[in-house]
Formats: sequence, structure tokens, C-alpha cells
Amino acid sequence: MSHRPRISVFIATSLDGLIATTDNSLEWLESAVGEGEDYGYTAFMAGIDSLAMGRGTYNFIAPMDPLPFGKRPLFVFTRDTEISREGVKFTTMTPTEAVEDWTRRELKHVYLDGGKLISSFVKLDLVDDMTITRVPVILGTGLPLFQQGFGPLAFTLDTSNAWPSGVISQKYSRIR
Repeated sequence: MSHRPRISVFIATSLDGLIATTDNSLEWLESAVGEGEDYGYTAFMAGIDSLAMGRGTYNFIAPMDPLPFGKRPLFVFTRDTEISREGVKFTTMTPTEAVEDWTRRELKHVYLDGGKLISSFVKLDLVDDMTITRVPVILGTGLPLFQQGFGPLAFTLDTSNAWPSGVISQKYSRIR
């Protein structure tokens, strides 16, 4: 029997834990990126064989052609599965069903992106590790990384990296 894939989060937040403004803008993030700093993203992506994201996150990257993930399959969680795009599977699966599907597909490492989707997986204790990159900006209002209504779940700090721009990336692993 196959082992379930490792499920990882790699995401940036403001100092106050927000991932986007109330109008879904990421300008604050784009303006804070330091020249030549990728915050470990390239190394992280080297170990990923599939991606999963919520529809809101997908809508942000949908205009890109091609999508910046190479041949890796992308699962987009949405109620509208009538959409079609090569390399993208639009799905209504629950997180538990998705993990079962990914296990059957023998995926090894899935990158999970999008606040609501991340929260739905965290709530069911399906996330193995998270790299959270804090950008030195306070937004005040916006979309939080984690939705409320679950927890507590304990994680341990694996690594912490500070970048010249003031951005700090921290990787946490779930304590089981």
C-alpha cells in the first residue's frame, strides 16, 4: 500500500498574519520582495510533484500562460468544475478525499496554497509542514492565513532564515 503524500504549505504573510488585502491584492507582497531573494522557493519546488490550491488563489495565477509549475499537476478546489485547462484538475473533492486520491496516484509531495484551502487541511490535521514567510508590513485588514474554529495543533520550528530585505522565512513541522 502506498503512503500518503507529504503535504506542505509555503506561503507569505504580513506581520499581522494576513495573506492578502480585503480586495485580494498582493501588491504589498510584490513591493516587499528583495532583489535576488526567492526565500527558499526554488529549493522547495524542487521537491514538489504536485500542487493544490483554492479557486481564489488559482484566479490570481490563471492569466499566466504557461503556469509556472512545469509539468506538475495542479488540483484546483472549486465548486465550478466545468472549467478546463491542460494540466489542471478542477475538483470538488474534500481534503480527505483528495489525500486518498493523491495516495492512489502515488504522489510523494503536494504543495498546498490558498488560505481557505490550507485551513480546511489544517483543521483535519493533514498538513505535515509549513514554511511561513513573514514580510515586514502590517496590513491592518485583509484575509487571514488561518480561518478560526480549530486547534490547537503543535508544530516545531525546523529552520529560520532572515533575508536582507527584512523578510523572515520559518519552516515548521507538525508534531505527531
